[in-house]
Amino acid sequence: MPLFNRLKEHRARLGVNQQQMGALVDVSRQTISQIERGDYSPSVTLALKIAKVCGVAVEDIFTYEEETK
Repeated sequence: MPLFNRLKEHRARLGVNQQQMGALVDVSRQTISQIERGDYSPSVTLALKIAKVCGVAVEDIFTYEEETK
């Protein structure tokens, strides 16, 4: 999937673990883990919540890159 993220970096900057980040944005720790691994693409609403909690723009965390063939 061509959606990349820097969630782990931003979460570390805030000093919160996956469980705490999940609680801040109303999802499970597993969801945060899946997003960080790139196994799950968050909804627009969830991406906006995460960015707001981190105090940055969505584009600072999530980047979409076209796959090259």
